Amino acid sequence: MTVTANPDLVDGVPRSRIAAASMIGTTIEFYDFYVYATAAVVVFPQLFFPKSDPTTALLASLATFGLAFVARPLGSILFGHFGDRLGRKTTLIASLLTMGIATFLIGVLPTYQQAGLIAPALLAVLRFSQGLALGGEWSGAALLATETAKPGKRAFAGMWPQLGAPLGFLLANATFVVLVGWLGDDFLVWGWRLPFLLSIVMVAVGLYVRLRLTETPVFARAIDTGQRVSAPVIEVFRGSWRQLVIGTFVMVATYTLFYTVNTWTLSYGTAARPPHGTGLGYSYLDFLRLQLVGVLFLAAMLPVAAMLSDRFGRRPALLVFTAGIMVYGTTFGLFLNADTSMGAVLVFLIIGMTLMGLAFGPMSAVLPELFPTNVRYTGSGIAYNAASILGAAVAPFIATWLATSHGVGWVGVYLSTAAAVSFVAVLVMRETRDTALDDVTTDTVTIADHVGDALHPG
Repeated sequence: MTVTANPDLVDGVPRSRIAAASMIGTTIEFYDFYVYATAAVVVFPQLFFPKSDPTTALLASLATFGLAFVARPLGSILFGHFGDRLGRKTTLIASLLTMGIATFLIGVLPTYQQAGLIAPALLAVLRFSQGLALGGEWSGAALLATETAKPGKRAFAGMWPQLGAPLGFLLANATFVVLVGWLGDDFLVWGWRLPFLLSIVMVAVGLYVRLRLTETPVFARAIDTGQRVSAPVIEVFRGSWRQLVIGTFVMVATYTLFYTVNTWTLSYGTAARPPHGTGLGYSYLDFLRLQLVGVLFLAAMLPVAAMLSDRFGRRPALLVFTAGIMVYGTTFGLFLNADTSMGAVLVFLIIGMTLMGLAFGPMSAVLPELFPTNVRYTGSGIAYNAASILGAAVAPFIATWLATSHGVGWVGVYLSTAAAVSFVAVLVMRETRDTALDDVTTDTVTIADHVGDALHPG
């Protein structure tokens, strides 16, 4: 199986179809994931947990939100095993089905008032299932795009599945905005179920697109040359543990940024103003609209970041973008205080999402480039999703505690610290822009490389 002479075809499949399949699939899966994130702030604390203490209910809801991030590395191991053994296409179909079924079932769950503690228990199980599915989705979609990319355009090709994150967020939040405005009080009675139930329709579309693909030529060549391993996860930890550590910490800043500036700010922005609370006092609907505007800037920056990464290299681009996140963390106290106007909050969200797009854009090329073909699905997935625990699972919880106990400025300190960790990881990461995916060995990072790259970032 080889790439055809036509540069716009890969084994007879148009590159445009491959890009669409990688983007549509991740859009659907991130829609499902973000529907839960949005509901976790306003819906689930009221319907799935005891309401005697609103703050405790919110923290319990955010804890179930974070449960999916614990499941994601397990999903990357599970789906990565089959992705590296059986192929990218089959595994991506399985992850899409898992996510769609779990999301649909959340939409038919009984509430705490109807079923007692069974309700939050079932919610936690299905949230865990969402995490398993997303753990297998991202790396597969990234490989689908990058392993079929044109020479020198790998980051730009990998940008298409990255678009799934902001597009899924836009779809999820736009659905909530429409339903809250349309249904009013009935939204909390039954309307909250609709975004979850709609997932089944979107999954059907995603399955149709992905079933029309073929296997990536890079993986096919690995099979033809006998490179497949029996236990990819063991091989990753044995031969690519340095890449796992570096890849994980490279991703930490982007996760912390996104889930602080979106999930946490939604709860902070809609909490009561002092003296009755510690938030900004905006309506749920108004704040969702602000977030929708901010995410547009995330989407717009993804192709910009990808092109810069292809032009100047992964490390120089990421060093600049991550430094920007460090500086941004120092502005939380300035933008988010009792006197903050809605315009200032919008500027805050736009800056944060612009930086998110720049830092997130090259990741679907960076992480796969760190690993050899026979463990690439598993390795890139574990790195990506292990970072989700360190940078996303705990971010809303820690930010809520810091804002309540020490003030909102400390939330920014938390973000800047996470960005500093990622900055160091990028600094010691070897440049991978010109790496041929077929030729990557199991030991692409050495101490000598760390020193040399630190002295010569280009």
